[in-house]
Amino acid sequence: MTSVATVPNPAAPFAPGPPGRAVEDLAARLGHDFHDLERLALAVTHRSFCAENPGYVSNERLEFLGDAVLSIVVTDHIFAAYDQMPEGELAKVRASVVSAVTLAEVAGELRLGDAVRLGKGEDASGGRLKASILADAMEAVFGAVYLDGGIEAVRPLIIGLLEDRIASAAIGPGGHDHKTQLQELAARHLEQLPVYELRDEGPDHEKRFFAVVLLNGVAHGAGEGRSKKQAEQAAARAALRTLAEGIEAIEAIDGLEAFEGIEGMHVGNEADPDPSAADRSDNDESEGPNA
Repeated sequence: MTSVATVPNPAAPFAPGPPGRAVEDLAARLGHDFHDLERLALAVTHRSFCAENPGYVSNERLEFLGDAVLSIVVTDHIFAAYDQMPEGELAKVRASVVSAVTLAEVAGELRLGDAVRLGKGEDASGGRLKASILADAMEAVFGAVYLDGGIEAVRPLIIGLLEDRIASAAIGPGGHDHKTQLQELAARHLEQLPVYELRDEGPDHEKRFFAVVLLNGVAHGAGEGRSKKQAEQAAARAALRTLAEGIEAIEAIDGLEAFEGIEGMHVGNEADPDPSAADRSDNDESEGPNA
């Protein structure tokens, strides 16, 4: 996809005054080094604050921009990542992850509410925890990052925050992710559960997680990601690929055991059955119930 050019500062003034420590801390959690931190300050300025403080500008215009940026980044990602998914399913995945509910959850994880500028009344009524305020501010933050660094700055931020949710939405209701598939396989056929070993590298804002999945103390797959969940999913996916031939063999054996009429077939590690027992069984069946 052709990169969108960086948009210059809008004509509307930014919120006057220094951004404050809460905004600086939020910038650190976002992992974006702002050229102009006042953009982020504007993104967290709610209209209730502006009503009580003349001269300040609300985040509504940035929210409008961020909504569009979020949509194109998510659309581009799922279009490339799920190249076999039909249009209708792609639309459902996008709608799920750009919803106000999801954005409010992400904002909560970032502690965005700590930095939001609210009017005294809105603040007293619990505005920092209101889903609508948090979701709108989250979109405004995406708009601010886009203005400050362009599409190449905002894309990794959005995907990093939403990638796990995109993957879950792509599975669909009732679907099973790789960890669940591996756990069910291990419990059903191996009578054990997978164990994950985790480690991480890098600073907090650029941390990478590495996972190894063990079955009976033996490593069967490894993976990495920007979160523990991503790393474990990648490791489980690798383990499933490693065990693919074994899975097929197990399923084939299960099918043979279930098939009626198979004679002389025995699966497992038990001793071979007494051939005479099978003969007696055949004789009993041929004699019928009235014999």
